Amino acid sequence: MRITTRSFSRAAASSVVAALALVGVQAAGQTASAATKAASVVTCTAANTKVTVTEVSRPINHLLLKATNTGTEPCYAYSAPFLRAGADAQAPLAWADETTPQAVVTLKPGQSAYAGILTSSPEGEGGAKEKTLGVIFADRNGDATAKEKTLNLPHRGVFFNSAATVTYWQDNAQDALAW
Repeated sequence: MRITTRSFSRAAASSVVAALALVGVQAAGQTASAATKAASVVTCTAANTKVTVTEVSRPINHLLLKATNTGTEPCYAYSAPFLRAGADAQAPLAWADETTPQAVVTLKPGQSAYAGILTSSPEGEGGAKEKTLGVIFADRNGDATAKEKTLNLPHRGVFFNSAATVTYWQDNAQDALAW
């Protein structure tokens, strides 16, 4: 009888070990599934985001860039947009490093991110009235994504000089324009 009990105990123990192993495999599968879902967040680009630019009354010489996620999945608005003031611009506007947010701005479908644009200041040099603004999103590494979206600027043109700068993406318009 003792031998039977012992073999029953070993069989029961084997079943418990097998059950725990199965639970571990299932948990690992769920963790992998959760990781896959988290990885489904993509970079905001011209393809999955609607971009608009508007003039603001305060602060002076500023525009507000708004990017709204039009996709079905969340997207990350990394760093700041690469902006090209005018069709002949040789380089993008400088990024205002002091506006770097504490975290990447994540846009759920329908949500928006904002960037403030200083178009000119008395300290800037040269300049011209530009009619268009080219917008390219940054990827995770801070490099430009492939496609540019060209927007018409308000009032058939806005004056830009060498002081022109853009903020990093913010989750609200007030922070984008506070700088």
